Amino acid sequence: MAEKNLYQIADWNGQSGERWVAYQARLDAMMAVFGQAAIEAAAPATGERVLDVGCGAGASSLALAARVGAEGHVLGVDISESLIGRARALASPNTPAVFQVADASSSTELPEGAFDILFSRFGVMFFDDPTAAFAHMRRALKPGARVAFVCWRGMAENDWVRLPMGAIKGIVPPMAPPDPEAPGPFSFGDQGRVARILTAAGFTDIAIAPFDASIPFGEGGTRDAAIDDAVEMTLEVGPLSRALAGQPDDIRARASVAVRAAFAGCPGERSVMIDGAAWIVTARNPAS
Repeated sequence: MAEKNLYQIADWNGQSGERWVAYQARLDAMMAVFGQAAIEAAAPATGERVLDVGCGAGASSLALAARVGAEGHVLGVDISESLIGRARALASPNTPAVFQVADASSSTELPEGAFDILFSRFGVMFFDDPTAAFAHMRRALKPGARVAFVCWRGMAENDWVRLPMGAIKGIVPPMAPPDPEAPGPFSFGDQGRVARILTAAGFTDIAIAPFDASIPFGEGGTRDAAIDDAVEMTLEVGPLSRALAGQPDDIRARASVAVRAAFAGCPGERSVMIDGAAWIVTARNPAS
């Protein structure tokens, strides 16, 4: 049987992982409000044990660690060696969070029945077989354990993709629309699909609530610097970077001008403020 998630493992240990490390502080600032909302939904208590899936550079794991305290434990796992390396570098020596390079959907190193909470901040949308992945991760949970994660809603609702991709229409040949269920940031955009995946994986008490926020995308000492930074980040991270891959310099330059004009229409002084749309998903491992 073919191994799963091979493309994602290669990508996040290559270009995507490197770029996320380079832009880690800004990307974490962009996602902070969503991660905090998911943490509130998880309601971690002092002394609890948390599995943080797709923990990236560790911001969510460290926030969870502050909630569970020294008596608790947070295991942050990610497939990217570079992001886990960054997480370990950012963690203080006395934090109850530890980080491990692992594919949570198949790792045999996750202790069974050990965790009170399964958590993720935008880390569960990339599995080749999400139902099997959640069923596998459920084995690491205690009976009655809680699930809380945040995932993106539709591409058209999220300005970090909608604005730049709309700006390059007519400049770059249109890309074929992705399979809405293919692994990727928007594969959990359909809440019905998310509910079906969790149900099939054995979870109960599933609740899916919309969460919208204005988020900082790009930063600088002035408005122009913030817009320039937003454009640079968009050219390096996300769908626009893939759309422009292999394009000649003149096309890239035209696209950059168009994207800058799109971000210039957003509010903000030292950051470009854009609209983000996500689901906050909660569920429970059955008590028996």
